[in-house]
Amino acid sequence: MKAVISNVALDAKGLACPMPIIKTKKAMAGLEAGQVIEVQATDKGSKADLKAWAESTGHQYLGTVEEGDVLKHYLRKASGEETAERKHPDVINNEELKEKLKSDEDILLLDVRESAEYMFNHIPNSKSLPLGELESRMNELDKDRKTYVICRTGSRSDLAAQKLAEQGFKVINVVPGMSEWSGETEQL
Repeated sequence: MKAVISNVALDAKGLACPMPIIKTKKAMAGLEAGQVIEVQATDKGSKADLKAWAESTGHQYLGTVEEGDVLKHYLRKASGEETAERKHPDVINNEELKEKLKSDEDILLLDVRESAEYMFNHIPNSKSLPLGELESRMNELDKDRKTYVICRTGSRSDLAAQKLAEQGFKVINVVPGMSEWSGETEQL
């Protein structure tokens, strides 16, 4: 797996439960919604602990990478996107997307989640282009190709779909997105 991009790194090496969680909670408070933290720990129980803590607090546990004795845990701060109102009119659900991906139709599946989210779990052949980079990298996309936009819950992809549609792209938002995707996935 290639290096995971995070906004903040937290050193919790040498600390035992519950200290990695306490330090993570404090560091998470200083992050903006949607940012990713890398928690470096040596406590083998920290993987289960941080995963359970993230789920109980609404944050997203992305995954863990082992490098020797160090466990690098990646968590994304809750953003409230689950409750955001969607405005882009063209929507497809996960099951419909699975069928589209099986067809011979030339489509682009654009994943607008953060790079760390994409690295741990994405749909094969999708293109990663984080929402924050969309405007500056829009020139990498083909306006004539039907584009399906996916994120974790359908909210960031809704914003991306709106921006792309304003620029003349043929775009469809995928809802609910990766949070409930049951099809094939891969990691980088």
